Amino acid sequence: METFDSPHVLTLRDGRQLEVRVSGPTEGLPFIFHHGTPGAATASRQLEDAIHARGMRFVTFSRPGYGQSSRHPGRRVVDVAADTAHVMEWLAAPQCVVAGMSGGGPHALACGARLAGVRAVLVISGVAPYGVEGLDWFEGMGSDNVDEFGAALRGEATLRDYLTPYEEVLRGMEAGQIVASMASLLPEVDRAVLTDEYGDNVAASFRHAVAHGIDGWLDDDLAFAQPWGFALDEITTATFIWQGDADLMVPFAHGQWLARQLPHARAHLEPGEGHLSIEVRRLDEMLDEVVAALATTEPPLI
Repeated sequence: METFDSPHVLTLRDGRQLEVRVSGPTEGLPFIFHHGTPGAATASRQLEDAIHARGMRFVTFSRPGYGQSSRHPGRRVVDVAADTAHVMEWLAAPQCVVAGMSGGGPHALACGARLAGVRAVLVISGVAPYGVEGLDWFEGMGSDNVDEFGAALRGEATLRDYLTPYEEVLRGMEAGQIVASMASLLPEVDRAVLTDEYGDNVAASFRHAVAHGIDGWLDDDLAFAQPWGFALDEITTATFIWQGDADLMVPFAHGQWLARQLPHARAHLEPGEGHLSIEVRRLDEMLDEVVAALATTEPPLI
């Protein structure tokens, strides 16, 4: 077992720094996890241990502007594929699984579309594109997120003004403060899982995300408010969509829309699950399904 407790900071070809965290068996297939918004190169111990237990190597990195990663102003969702390719090259890994939670969902889909060697894509409570036909993007969304993304649609200056007061809040966040600070976004089923280690992990991710400012959070939101830069029908590998109908951060309709649009989607649209609870309570099912798909499909030609 190979485990790196401290993040590595890679230098990309354009000179940017990218903070990467890796753990697990050296020869295991990389499971590349794209964190939520805001977030950084941390993960729940439950997720990391579950990946290791299935013989895979856990890999995550802070998107530009988060944690120790340099900002990439004007980045689009699709740009994450090039950064992920650099991480795979560093790992000498020709193939991987990609996964994304919440705001990481679009970034996982970008890798499914534009990154060579992807064996499967897992999207948990993932955001759908804004402004697409057949989706009322804001319907069913908690008021805090409606306000935040409304600011994103009005441009960078407005969004920065909106997010700036939250920087100090997140920088000092503890698990016991999450529910009060995100009340409009947390149904009871999500509040119930924000305890013990999982709550501590979420708070740690928030703190690390804004350790050097809000640029990563701001650039994520701006990227979600514009076209992603790729088409969903470019994704030709197995794609697993998990979404709960009690989700107030990313409404249930987002998961339904993605399930309809993705050509190789296997959708799990779960009654009674929220944004966070679905990851905590259904994780083993998610990962077992991915592992089963890996066993029954041929690796891609690369």
